[in-house]
Amino acid sequence: MQVRHIFVGIDLGDKNSVARIAVDRDKGTRFGFLNSRQGRARLLREVKRRSEQADSAKIVMAYEASSCGFVLSDEAEALGIKCWVLAPTKMEKSVEQRQHKNDDRDADDVLEKLRGHVLAGNRLPTVWVPDLQTRDDRELIRTRLDLTEKQTQIKAQIRMLIKRHGLEKPSGLGAGWTIGYRRWLQALTESEQLLGWSTRQALDSMVRQLQFLEAEIDQVQKPLEELANEPRHKPIIEELRQEAGVGLLTAMVYRTEIGQAGRFGRGRQVGKFVGLTPTSHESGQQSDRKGHISRQDPRDCARCYVKRAGCTLFTMLARGGPTSDWFREIQKRRRSHSSP
Repeated sequence: MQVRHIFVGIDLGDKNSVARIAVDRDKGTRFGFLNSRQGRARLLREVKRRSEQADSAKIVMAYEASSCGFVLSDEAEALGIKCWVLAPTKMEKSVEQRQHKNDDRDADDVLEKLRGHVLAGNRLPTVWVPDLQTRDDRELIRTRLDLTEKQTQIKAQIRMLIKRHGLEKPSGLGAGWTIGYRRWLQALTESEQLLGWSTRQALDSMVRQLQFLEAEIDQVQKPLEELANEPRHKPIIEELRQEAGVGLLTAMVYRTEIGQAGRFGRGRQVGKFVGLTPTSHESGQQSDRKGHISRQDPRDCARCYVKRAGCTLFTMLARGGPTSDWFREIQKRRRSHSSP
């Protein structure tokens, strides 16, 4: 007996969402709902009702991963409904689809991808849905990264404000954000001769924001260290930190974003996941030409790996040897190419 299916393709929005529901090969019908507990429950009741009307047809659902997380997937799976989460970066779209994007079209696109996978065996670009513990761990790590990013932004804003008003840091204050440099900034907020009233208020606000962010980073650091010492993380974190340039935060980002390392068959798959594999260009008689890295990686991984790569490079250059010679040879070639 042939199994019947209820296909549900969803465009999940922050508030308003759209589902396209189809029985087997029939045309999909629209079902709008709110992305809330009550709204998602209404969607699930509707698809179960349609399943009963179609002689208990099997329900399969899919939606693209977004900042809304995996709540809908969890709720569907709890009711015994198969729900895939798809990778938006791997959803092939035509130029027309990209230029005329709307919720109904996106939901219908997901529906057809889902139907093609179940009925014809086409590839479905799914993402790994982490368990609740991994998701919980990620929240602390991502908060710590966001604080650092905000700290960097506010420092840049302070430097540009000083630059816009033609002020220069006095000599003898050292490099970077030393105690002397901070005292000078604080003095500027009170100097009527150097800065106007509004500018002093703006600078004073930025300095207070920086102080708050630094205090908050210190506050978050302790629970981060406690999390790293949990038995499920500690052995892996200790091994990762043996690598040059890998500190506690970088190791924890790698650990929580990778999740279950056993889902990767080989190292190349890990490289692809973190966006470090090169893009490929091949057409007709043209041989395979490699381009820049794909960058299709978790955002937090990218932020940490760039810093880690720079730290590793400087460490190797300081030690000298083959790596140092190789880097200087590259610099020499680039200077020769750029010279007129």
